[in-house]
Amino acid sequence: MAVSTGASFVLSLLLSVVVFSGMQMYKSWFTSTQLHTVFGGYISSVLFLLILTSIGNLESIMFGKHFQVKLFPEIFICFIMALTAAGSVHRVCVTTGFAFSCLGLYFVNGISQKTYGTTNVQTAPAKKRK
Repeated sequence: MAVSTGASFVLSLLLSVVVFSGMQMYKSWFTSTQLHTVFGGYISSVLFLLILTSIGNLESIMFGKHFQVKLFPEIFICFIMALTAAGSVHRVCVTTGFAFSCLGLYFVNGISQKTYGTTNVQTAPAKKRK
C-alpha cells in the first residue's frame, strides 16, 4: 500500500516524534541491561530511517520527484540527529545505533537501486573479418 509523498512525509515525521519520545520515556528501561541498550541502538537506527524518509520526502515535494538525497548534508544530518537522540539515552546506544543505521542505509540503497536504478546494456563490438 503506497501513499503519496506528502502523506509519507507527514507519517514519517509523526512516527519519528513518537519514536523519539518513546526513547525518552523508557530511558531507564533501555539502560537497565546490556541487551536493552543494544535494542536502544536499534531503535535509534529506526529513528534515523524515519528522519531520512521525512527529509527525503520534503525535498521531493519542494524540488521535484527526481531530487535525490545525498550523503552530505542530508544523510549526515540524519545521522547526527538520530545519534544525538541515542546519546541522550545511553553512550552504547550511539555505537550500536551507528552500526545498525549503516546497515539499514545499505539495504535502503539496495532497494532504491532495484526500484529506481537504470541498467545500461552494452553490446559487444562485432568482430572484423580479415
